Amino acid sequence: MGHAPIQFDRASGALEGANLWERTAALALVTGSKISSHFSHRGYNRCANLLRLALAERNIAVKLNPDAVFEFPYGDGYWSKLLNRSYHYEDELELLFLGTADVDYTFIDGGANYGYWSVLVSSAPYGAHKAIAIEPSSANFAKLANNARVNAGRFEVMKCAIGERRGTAYLTGTKHEAFSIAGGNTGGEQVPVMALDDLIDDGKVAASGKYLIKLDVEGVEIEAIKGGARLLSTDSMILCEEHGQDRNHTVSRYILEQTPMQLMVYDPQSRRFETVTELSILDRIKVSAHVGYNVFGTASAFWQNRVAALNASAARRMQ
Repeated sequence: MGHAPIQFDRASGALEGANLWERTAALALVTGSKISSHFSHRGYNRCANLLRLALAERNIAVKLNPDAVFEFPYGDGYWSKLLNRSYHYEDELELLFLGTADVDYTFIDGGANYGYWSVLVSSAPYGAHKAIAIEPSSANFAKLANNARVNAGRFEVMKCAIGERRGTAYLTGTKHEAFSIAGGNTGGEQVPVMALDDLIDDGKVAASGKYLIKLDVEGVEIEAIKGGARLLSTDSMILCEEHGQDRNHTVSRYILEQTPMQLMVYDPQSRRFETVTELSILDRIKVSAHVGYNVFGTASAFWQNRVAALNASAARRMQ
């Protein structure tokens, strides 16, 4: 994109480099987010993407904190909610990452999209962690690589999908935040596939150490877990998205019944990370069918203890 990006500072609310029409659009995007937040932002993406058709093609650079800039196309339906300063994206992940800033871990961002969490986790307020962002889609990867570049190249980017073993897959879908992966030739973009354990074999990460592994891999979470047996036997925790409309809780059921991992979910009512022993807790927490919910799986006593400490500090704050 030829134009310099619009600049937006989430801390101060300052919007710079925008013309009058772009400023008007920003007000509409913020108002739309505030209204639609009462029903899990249903319809927001569609409205924002319609508004985007009337905007010149241009990026916005959002200053997430003093050491983190996140760029995306101005008017993007998925990410424009960040213009609403009271909006928190996946706030249970924010709680976890901020609460473990002092831990020396590597972040593996599987299905990184434009790299939001890699930008944040590699920033100073979050502990300046080593991060590897993995994204299969060419269109998304270009924006991910740009976000690595505008943050001084401080996290690594890899263009591939994550699965059970090395191979090839095809992307389907039209929304950048919801590409899914199919094994057979569906006519979508052909992408290479790697297993999480290949990161060890390829020398990207050590066979021991501490890891937080985010898996937002649209339908191949179980294959990704199977392909990461060695990595998941380290001090690691997976952060996995469960879809609101999946009333069978497929990913959680697999973690609970087929792996040695303890399963946890953040409960907004108790404001705690609750250990899941019965999947029925997810029926209560997954209130919106069109939203993803993060579940956490770990067989590591270290991470189990850290989550317990986060719960204890949350309890103190509520007293």
